[in-house]
Amino acid sequence: MKTKLWITGLAMATAMSATAPVMAEGEVYIPMPVYRVGPYATGGTGYFGGIIDYYTLMNMTEGGVGGMKIIWNECETNYNDQKGVECYHRQKEFQGKQALFFDPLSVGISTSLVAQGRKDKIAIIAVNHGRTEGQRGDVFPYYFMPGINTYDEHSIITAYIGELEGGMENLAGKKIVLLFHGSTYGREAVEFTHMLCEKHNCSSEAIEVPHPGNEQTSQWLKIRRSKPDYVVLRGWGVMNPVAMQTGVRMGFPISNLIGNIWSNDDGDVKPAGSSANGYQAITTHPTGRVATVIDEIVAKLYDQGQGDLEDKSRIGSNYWNLGVMAGVIHLEAVRVAQARFGADVNSAQVRWGFENLNLDTARLTELGANGLVPEIKTNCMDHVGGHQAKFMRWVYAETKWEVASDWIDGDVELSQAIIDAKAENAIANEGITPRDCNDPAQRDDFDV
Repeated sequence: MKTKLWITGLAMATAMSATAPVMAEGEVYIPMPVYRVGPYATGGTGYFGGIIDYYTLMNMTEGGVGGMKIIWNECETNYNDQKGVECYHRQKEFQGKQALFFDPLSVGISTSLVAQGRKDKIAIIAVNHGRTEGQRGDVFPYYFMPGINTYDEHSIITAYIGELEGGMENLAGKKIVLLFHGSTYGREAVEFTHMLCEKHNCSSEAIEVPHPGNEQTSQWLKIRRSKPDYVVLRGWGVMNPVAMQTGVRMGFPISNLIGNIWSNDDGDVKPAGSSANGYQAITTHPTGRVATVIDEIVAKLYDQGQGDLEDKSRIGSNYWNLGVMAGVIHLEAVRVAQARFGADVNSAQVRWGFENLNLDTARLTELGANGLVPEIKTNCMDHVGGHQAKFMRWVYAETKWEVASDWIDGDVELSQAIIDAKAENAIANEGITPRDCNDPAQRDDFDV
């Protein structure tokens, strides 16, 4: 594991390409709250590595974003809520520039910063996760979860289990165990999983795995006694391969262990060896070199001996692809803001950019990201904008994932009812005055 100290995108791009075009004198600053060490390093190095590689490519080929060089600096969070909040306060200004947004890839860190981000007018980004009621942009204007939210994710998993059983009506009488990481992130799905089973006449049980999850014998003994039809793995880091290995050792069929969005990386299945063969997991994006932007990163960075990943075999892996996807979303929000406000945008203006994303197929093709990034369209009332996912299956003998389903929609009706109830509770208990998204003056006011 390499050590990184205060690396800036400007310095990296300059070192890599002295002839990179300079299209404007200005710079924009984006924090990089990484976790490169500890039990969750696989996710952190992949995700932030993908973001850094995309930013570096844009600095090299386009002079940054809208002609503004992208600079960043790293702060190690260790995937720890307190350290993540400390990183936010250290990183919200750098070299006299305010952060345009803050993306920590952590439910605990991001939810801890909801109020602070609004106070500072800095958007908090939680790709494919987060405080689910944060979807309501009228209540949480500075919180964004582009892709899918937790309720989308678990309703899609339930729908996929229904497909495996030959129809949703066949879920009646089935038993589903949610094996979840002992954290804010893990607990976010417990209540909703029970509600899904109430709706579809199945039964559910939630079993917690304490951080970091490298010992699960007691949990799987409980599962063996419970005899569920399916186990949904809401894992993270080392917890995932341990779940596969322990489950197989206890006699549970691996094909009936269904992983969530943070249990679907090469780094989750490879350490489990043959125990992972046939394991299935949800994803918002495919693995592999599936888009021209990835080919460009490889050609211009990795083939030149550069790039953030130490292990080139991780190019195209799930977390790295997710990081490239996040980079595309990040900079598109900046571009949307620049189109309205000019090249030198501030954090409140970029918040408006995140709220007005329209990443349709045509735009994704222009960006070279079609095939990697799902269509995302956000608005004042919807700070998620995707709500679809696929499933993939691990093929051990070929060391690769194969697509296991078409796009599946989330149960928006059920999830929206809970989101609305939680949002109303936040209004009542957190002193929030919501915007009226039907009022153009309030909806289009960027500085809320």
